Amino acid sequence: MSALFEPYTLRSLTVPNRIWMAPMCQYSAEPSGPDTGAANDWHLAHYASRAAGGTGLVLVEATAVSPEGRISPADLGLWNDRQTEAFRRITGALAAQGTVAGIQLAHAGRKASHDRPWRGGGPIAETDPSGEGWRTAAPSPLPYDEGHPVPAELTTDEIQEVVTQFADAARRALAAGFQVAEIHGAHGYLIGQFLSPHSNHRTDAYGGSFENRTRLALEVVDAVRAVWPEELPLFFRISATDWLSENAEDDREGWTGDDTVRLARELRAHGVDLLDVSTGGLAPRASIPVGPNYQVPFAARVRAETDLPVAAVGLITDPVQAEKILTEGEADAVLLGRELLRDPYFARNAARALGGDVAIPEPYGYAV
Repeated sequence: MSALFEPYTLRSLTVPNRIWMAPMCQYSAEPSGPDTGAANDWHLAHYASRAAGGTGLVLVEATAVSPEGRISPADLGLWNDRQTEAFRRITGALAAQGTVAGIQLAHAGRKASHDRPWRGGGPIAETDPSGEGWRTAAPSPLPYDEGHPVPAELTTDEIQEVVTQFADAARRALAAGFQVAEIHGAHGYLIGQFLSPHSNHRTDAYGGSFENRTRLALEVVDAVRAVWPEELPLFFRISATDWLSENAEDDREGWTGDDTVRLARELRAHGVDLLDVSTGGLAPRASIPVGPNYQVPFAARVRAETDLPVAAVGLITDPVQAEKILTEGEADAVLLGRELLRDPYFARNAARALGGDVAIPEPYGYAV
């Protein structure tokens, strides 16, 4: 059997294959009113089509643990019962096709209060006439980029409130029917902002040393693991490098591959079952050598140097390419992003190309 179509078990959960859908924001929820942050018909059709296409695990896009944690006003959220109920339609649709439903829990920090990408994606000021903006918060009062607002520096009490918000969102995710929870620590959002010395200039227990900068990440993991069932897996998404220090003489400039390996061991000890390895997102003008598989070596290194399973991402677009990542031991699964936007039936097409098997909805049986 093709490695892509071998089942994969974490704790007591078995995913039917190794082709997984990466979290990708749709910026399509209601930005205000009673349905703020709730999944709607667009999200149902979007995710259900990938399940019908044979994807083994679907990780629902970055879902904010608080209103202030949204990247944009149109982000999904999971801070109230209405949002929980709306997600049940999606988890039910995925389960009906044999696809495992996962969700990424997130807080955008200083990268919050931005417009939708197709409207320019720029920051929305707290005083914007639309009423859609809000004051952002971060580990330190450092703007993400020129022309961006200076975020408020989180107090220690506010940091603990964020930890509680992640745990509360995880409880709601379980009630909504999700079987995998992923904590978003990548792409320059709040947890990643604490990790990197580039964005974290604090001098208290949450800044300075590696142990202090990783404190929030581990506190969130502990809080989520405490409410997430023992039999279900917990993922953590990491940017393995900020692309600020990999070739620099001073490795204190940003978060590095060495830091990621070190944190991976800690995450494993705190109950994380798989590291979703991406890169970048913290510094807007970092030089990133984008190309096929460009992030896979970071996943491969974590897998080789720790006992934490990993999923690889990054311009994986071809079944043979994906198969090779697994057979060469670089990852335990592949997470596809834009390729699944282009082709919701990637897994079914890959099964035909490689001789694998995926579940096919009965009404589609004529097209086997």
